Formats: sequence, structure tokens, C-alpha cells
Amino acid sequence: MSKRQLLFALIAALVLSLGPRAAVAKTKIGFLPGVVDPFYQVMQLGVETAAKDLGVEVVTQIPATWGVEVQTPILDALVARGDLNYIVTAPTDKDQMIGPLKAAANAGIKVITVDTFLGDGDYKNGPVTFPISYIGSDNVEGGRISGRGLAKAIGGKGKVYINSTNPNVSSVEGRAIGFKEVMEKEFPDVKVVGLDFNLDDMNTAVQQTAAVLQRTPDLAGVFGTNVFSAQGAGTAVINAGLGGHVQVVAYDATQFAIEQLRAGVITLVLAQKPFDMGYMAVQFAAADAAGVTSLPRRVETGFAIIGKDNVDDPAVARFIYKVPSK
Repeated sequence: MSKRQLLFALIAALVLSLGPRAAVAKTKIGFLPGVVDPFYQVMQLGVETAAKDLGVEVVTQIPATWGVEVQTPILDALVARGDLNYIVTAPTDKDQMIGPLKAAANAGIKVITVDTFLGDGDYKNGPVTFPISYIGSDNVEGGRISGRGLAKAIGGKGKVYINSTNPNVSSVEGRAIGFKEVMEKEFPDVKVVGLDFNLDDMNTAVQQTAAVLQRTPDLAGVFGTNVFSAQGAGTAVINAGLGGHVQVVAYDATQFAIEQLRAGVITLVLAQKPFDMGYMAVQFAAADAAGVTSLPRRVETGFAIIGKDNVDDPAVARFIYKVPSK
């Protein structure tokens, strides 16, 4: 058992042992993810499952699109309710969301961030210390893993492109940093020819990737840093008739990504663990409500690396993002 798994098990045992204590039973949590997509839908399943297991109430508000201008008024409305004890959220900007979330904390609502963090993510010694914890991926390491996978797929040389979502978002920023670092240090014959931000819009990602394919006819690979980036990149490669020729690495194990992996368009899929993020965040809130004072300020939930060789292995396939149909 890894340290992460041991921590998860210990916290689960601790919180479940609390029983119907009044402080826990009366806990009400606001859940405010970044946007509607399969990643956050699976995270919501984790949140709702933990809430049911622990007997706490969750109020969920999901922004229709990504952005500070969308997330902030929803956050303000949650704070204005006056009945929330905690907010579990994925900040849509690591700097611009500090003020609104600090206002929530000043109003007596404790903050837990999932998937994305505020400031530099060091809530113990960094510039932002008011959140209880960050629970999510080590995205720089995820970028490194993706970079090595793409470099291997193209034979260690050639031109590659990054399609990302938004600037100043900790998650995708870290992925691009790790990806570029690996190429510079480990694969000097691989050249990163560009990075575009699609503003979390798949159609924009399709157009951006198509433009790169047109102006770079010898492009060897694409790294899509999240759900919409990977879907857009994969779609553009298919539309250009280059499936299997231009290699694509997808961050996030959506059903689309897995279908394209099976079809030979996508080479590697990096699955995060959004269910764990959501479940553990509710556990942390319940534990804090019960008086636990030693919760870790940062928890990295790990990855599953999915390729054609292991996609049918049940131990790996369970990390594919499965969203229940309505």
C-alpha cells in the first residue's frame, strides 16, 4: 500500500468512526467545481457518495462555462446563503480567485480546494494559507509522464504541440511546465512548436489544432492538457485523416479518449482520480468539523496510465471516467 493509499484509508477509518456526532451531522458543504465536464461529473459522484456515507449535506452549484467571471457570482451566492460550513471548490484562476475565496473564509466558511489550487499551492508556507487543504494531482509530474509517453510514441524526435485551456490555472499550467521540462532535459530532438489556450472550448481546440496541422505538415504529436483540449486535438487529427500518424496524448480518461485510444488515434491516456478528490474533500470537511487538527495541507491523488496494452485490465479500466446517464 502506497503512502497515499494509507493516508486515504486512515482518514476514511477516522471519519467513519466518528459516528453521528452533532458537529458532523450538522455539517453543510458547498461544492463548486470549475465547469461541466466528465472529470468534474465524476468528482461530483465522489462528493455525493461521501456525503451519503458520512451523513452530511452538500449543496452543488456547477458553472456552465469556465472562468472567474462565472465562478465568482456563484461563489458569492453560496456565501450569501449563510448556512454553509465548508466550500469544496476548484478555483478557476490561482490568483484572481484568492480574494473571493478569502471573503468566504472571512465569512466563516472553511475552504478546501480540489484539482486546482490558489497561489503556489503551498498552504503551509506559501503566500496563501487560509484553505484547509489542496487535494488533487501532481500536475507537473503528470506533464512529465505525458511528455515521456508522447516522446516514446514518436521515436524521440520531431515536432509536438500543446493544446491547453486557460492561462493562470494551476492544473494545466503545471502540466505544460512538466511536459516542456521533459522535452528540454530528456528529449533534445523533440521540439515544442507552440501552445494555445482554447478557453475550455472543444470547438476552439479543434480549430487551433487544425491550424497547427496545416502550418506544420511534419507535426509528430499533440498533448491535450485536459478533457476539452484532448477531445479537440483528437477530433482535428481525425478530420485531417492523420489518425495514427500524428500521435496524441490525452490528459483525462474520458469515454471519448478511450474510444480514440482503441481506434489508434490517441497513444496514451493519463487518468486522474476525480472520484477520490471529491470523496476525500468531504472526508476532510467532516474530520475538521469533528475537531481533527492534523489534516495534511496537500494530498496528491496519483494517476493511472492507460494504453492499448492495459485498457481492458479491470484494475486499470476502473479509472476511466464513467458518468451515469440521466
